Amino acid sequence: MKKLQVRNTILLFLTAFIWGTAFVAQSVGTDYVSPFTFNCVRSLVGGVVLIPCIWLLGRIAPNKTRETQEPKDKKRLLTGGILCGILLCLASNFQQMGIAYTTVGKAGFITAFYIIIVPILGLFLKKKCSLTVWIGVVLALAGLYFLCITEEFSIGKGDALVFVCALLFSIHILVVDHYTELVDGVKMSCIQFFVCGILSGILMFLFEHPQISDIIAAWQPILYAGVLSCGVAYTLQIVGQKGINPTIASLILSLESVISVLAGLVVLQQRLSKREVAGCILMFGAIILAQLPQKKGKEEQKYE
Repeated sequence: MKKLQVRNTILLFLTAFIWGTAFVAQSVGTDYVSPFTFNCVRSLVGGVVLIPCIWLLGRIAPNKTRETQEPKDKKRLLTGGILCGILLCLASNFQQMGIAYTTVGKAGFITAFYIIIVPILGLFLKKKCSLTVWIGVVLALAGLYFLCITEEFSIGKGDALVFVCALLFSIHILVVDHYTELVDGVKMSCIQFFVCGILSGILMFLFEHPQISDIIAAWQPILYAGVLSCGVAYTLQIVGQKGINPTIASLILSLESVISVLAGLVVLQQRLSKREVAGCILMFGAIILAQLPQKKGKEEQKYE
């Protein structure tokens, strides 16, 4: 495993950690503001946070920013940012709406379906995966089942909405995988947040009644979700996915479900059942299996 792949794997683990702990902030935030309002403000905060980061990176390594100076490259950067922003907006808001009609356990399991949807969609894009990766996918799904499902599974309105969210996140992962090879990942991340924030803002004014006092009251969870979950984690995702098979990336990112349970244990004093512990073990086993060195064909050489 090359040093770049190891570094990017660590970045994706850190992304999963931030997203997992952000569930606490999101849960608290919904006590003050509605879904579109929360996603609007936190996405705009995430975009604003990245502006000085882009400026600083440009001063430190100006040569690395030349790739986006040509009109063709700027158009590609803008296109990637807009597409990612639209997908992020749809996925985030479908998830928030779905959680209102289903249990958190079901929502967590159905959202994590992106780890099986990604390789299926990847087949249509000629992105082949090894047998060990597919075994890891099955183990991860089993782990997520034990981790999240604590009651009889049934399909309801909320379940359907969250499944749409999982499908959208799968497409988002594949779009990120495509554009990170072509454009500056941090700049694209900044664009996607502003697009997501603006679109969520339009939906906010159309369907909700936002109050400044409510937003101020929720400043702590909004800043945590905006600065860390959006500004930091999604950027780490874009940078970390570069050069890594998107199926493996989705497996690592799905660890957010495990981390959210651990965050609940530490922050909310929630105990882990034997079933949940088994789920955590299966999830970690899936990640380790997917990262084992193996022989790859020509189609997979780009991910070594």
